[in-house]
Order: sequence, then C-alpha cells, then structure tokens
Amino acid sequence: MIHFHEVSKLFNDGAKEIEALKDINLTIEKGDIFGVIGFSGAGKSTLLRIVNLLEYPTSGTVIVEGRNLVALSNKELREAKKNIGMVFQHFNLLNSKTVFHNIAMPLLLSKKGKEEIKNRVDELLHFVGLEDKAESYPDQLSGGQKQRVGIARALATNPSILLCDEATSALDPQTTTSILQLLKRINKKYNITILMITHEMEVIKQICNNVAVMENGRIVESGQIINIFANPETETTRNFIRSVIRDEIPETVYKLLSEKDKFSRIFKIDFLGLSTGQPLVSRVAKMFDVQINILYGNITELQNIPFGNLIVELIGDNREIDRALKFIHDQKVKVTEVTVNGSKYGAHFESFVGNALHG
Repeated sequence: MIHFHEVSKLFNDGAKEIEALKDINLTIEKGDIFGVIGFSGAGKSTLLRIVNLLEYPTSGTVIVEGRNLVALSNKELREAKKNIGMVFQHFNLLNSKTVFHNIAMPLLLSKKGKEEIKNRVDELLHFVGLEDKAESYPDQLSGGQKQRVGIARALATNPSILLCDEATSALDPQTTTSILQLLKRINKKYNITILMITHEMEVIKQICNNVAVMENGRIVESGQIINIFANPETETTRNFIRSVIRDEIPETVYKLLSEKDKFSRIFKIDFLGLSTGQPLVSRVAKMFDVQINILYGNITELQNIPFGNLIVELIGDNREIDRALKFIHDQKVKVTEVTVNGSKYGAHFESFVGNALHG
C-alpha cells in the first residue's frame, strides 16, 4: 500500500543542510493502522508529508498504491491525491464557513454536483455524530467536535488512505479516546489504511497494529505493537513504553529494599497473552521453599491481548530461588533480575515472550 525505499530528505536553511530523513525503508500494508512515534525533530512529520507530496523526497522512492507519485503528471497527481485524506493537529478549518461547507470543500473543489455533495456531507455528519452541527461555525465547537469535522472533511472524497498528523495532541485525554475510537470505526467500516504520527505512546497503544520508532531522521525500531512493547530494543522505545506502562520499582519501595538488612533478590516477571491468567506466583510459593513479596505490578491490554508485569522479591536459599526461576522460565514467561544496592545475584533467565500467546 505505502512503501518507502531508501528515502532521504534534506532541507537547506541557507546556512547548512539538515537531513530530516535518512535512508528510510518502511512498508505499510493495506487496511493497517500504522503509527510512527518520535520526539520533536525526529522526522516523523516529514515522513508523513512525503506520502502525499506536501514534501518531495530528496532521494529514494515512495510507492503509494502501486504508483510512484513523483513520476505522475500534474493531472494524475491531483487524481491520486483524492485517495489520500489528511487530518491535522490544529484542525485547519475555515472559520468563515459552516461545518457543512467545511466538510463539503473537497467535493466543491472536485466540482461534484449539489445533490451528491449534500448526500455525502449528510452521510459523514451522521457518521461522526455531528448531524445537529451542520449550520454551526468552527468557533462554536469544542476541540473534539472540530476534529470530527476535520476527519469528516478528510473522508469526503472516499480516500483509501488517511494521514493523521498529531491528530489528538491538542485534545484532552477523554476526547482523545473518543477520536481514536472514531478512527477505529473508520478503519473497520471503510478498510481505510491509517498512518498516524504522534509523540504519545498512549495513542499508539490504543489504536495501532504496527509502529515505527523514529530518532534523528531514522527508524530505529519497527514491528507489531505487541512485540515492540514486549521486547523493546532501543532506549528510546523503552522510554516511550514507560510513559504508559510503568515497569520499574517505585522509588519509595526501592528505598525500603535498600534499607533492609536481609539478603534480597528482586525480579521483574513479564506476562503476555495466556500467561497473564496463570496463577504463577501462587504455584511458585507452593512448589518451592521461597517466600514471595509482590512489590509492584500492573496489567494492560494491547490489541485485546493482556500484557503486564510483576516486580517481586524472592526470599530463600539461592539454590531454591534458582529452581523457582527455572520453573518460571519453563512456563514461557520472561523473568529478569533487578539490581538492588548495586548488586545483581544469581542466574538471568529470559525467553521469547511471544511464545506465551500460545500458552
């Protein structure tokens, strides 16, 4: 559907060249909801704007629906762009026009008939839940309502691709959730491919199937969201994940552990899929001569798959603890020893947690 091959983009500010994108290789499949996340200046906005040629690549190729847009004539390009809708961070609505006319604008520019325009706009107003706002003006709307108008406008020409440029960053959390739910409905009902950029991992967590992490103009990590969350490879990705799923011992608990006289071994146990429902802690306590102190834990959902972690203290003989760890490892659950007081003791067991999806 969308394929970037060795794409680079240089900007020249007069004094020096800035390499906004560096050798980007990325494929977004038809019907996917794909997220691109990165901090400010990572290059994600430039990447998005290259898809509909708001920015032209300096080198490399971008194939959209089997066509290299750069190679098209102006007429062909105008037609191709009708298949690419765009939703903006700050809505970009015309304040002098009603909601109806804002949504109708792409159809008016395409010189569609009056009846066709009315039918399409009415359909979209109903779909985004703004039937009673047709004659209102943008200044009379809330932020969430404005973004719904922006989404409806982007859908006016029946595009096959929807680009979302930080579409929820100007909204409060509750409104953000409602907009993301609307985008999910759009993806499901119309099978529209959605490419969204954001600096909020919560957005990625709620809506995306796949994600690419950008840093300094490069993609440093990409893949299915469940795998990225379970096995982040870069510190940048880990930092984003920690913003929505805390997997570290709270400072107060850490301080308490540091002050203990007795020997402690601390472990983080990650659960994914079917393993989340296992009574693992109680089984370990019954089967082995160890005491288990649960220090911290949480659980969330990724693509309807449970995902979470526990941070536990195991107290007992080292050999018995190692036996317990071997048992946890054999259940296809990832367990990692945590450093306390500058020391890390015993064996380090890990397994590919994706296996936990199958028990």
